[in-house]
Amino acid sequence: MLLKLSAVHATTRAAAAVLILSGLLAACSSTPADPTAGWSPNKIYAEAKDEASAGAFEKAIVLYEKLEGRAAGTPLAQQAQLEKAHTQYKAGELVQAVATLDRFIKLHPGSSALDYALYLKGLVNFNDNLGMFGNLIRQDLAERDQKAAKESFEAFKELVARFPDSRYAPDARLRMGYIVNSLAQSEVHVARYYFTRGAYVAAINRAQNALTNYRDVPAAEEALFLLYRSYDAMGMTQLRDDTLRIMQKSYPDSAFTRGTSQSGKGAKDAKDAKGAWYKFW
Repeated sequence: MLLKLSAVHATTRAAAAVLILSGLLAACSSTPADPTAGWSPNKIYAEAKDEASAGAFEKAIVLYEKLEGRAAGTPLAQQAQLEKAHTQYKAGELVQAVATLDRFIKLHPGSSALDYALYLKGLVNFNDNLGMFGNLIRQDLAERDQKAAKESFEAFKELVARFPDSRYAPDARLRMGYIVNSLAQSEVHVARYYFTRGAYVAAINRAQNALTNYRDVPAAEEALFLLYRSYDAMGMTQLRDDTLRIMQKSYPDSAFTRGTSQSGKGAKDAKDAKGAWYKFW
């Protein structure tokens, strides 16, 4: 009887082992084959470019990642890294694009494409699809993510400092000017909010921040005007009059103060007078 039970157990174990082995073989056979296995690095690159051009960004990113591994240590691998970052940017994967660029900058500090990497990093943080002042009617960077704007500025600043003759430097300088004014305008936006709610001390602080931290920018005109109106509302006549004199000297044709007397009469409301700040450029 014991012999029969042992034989049954042995048969059961053998059957189980066969089933497990069959399952493993089935799993292996169901694993899709890598279609790029026999491709050359140049073919992978060409296919990735085609996918990206067709808008198939995810497929392109996968191919660029494969190329990074296949062509490791070659200029083509560096190109793949940059192309992947650009494709991630186009796909709206902004965090991933910055991470890819940071890795490139760290691994290839002597690359001849470092200026482009810095420019692309600035562009990603500048925010996709703004263009060069093309869509400012629809979107105001002053009301968007200021952390990203500052990071964008730093990338462009490094590009211009290290590669002043780069083909990307002129555009970077223009974008830096736009970012600086947007940061100043952000302070003015908050100052205006406080002023309309009667929080004049807070409005003064934010207007002064704009004037102190961001010089010679279009947003300074409204910052001065908000400062003037806040001093007037608080009855601080000496500071009000000093601010008005500075503003009339700096902006003699300003719509904000046209017809304004030192008593504050005739001054337009900030919201009515300001218009679109980007029209100053």
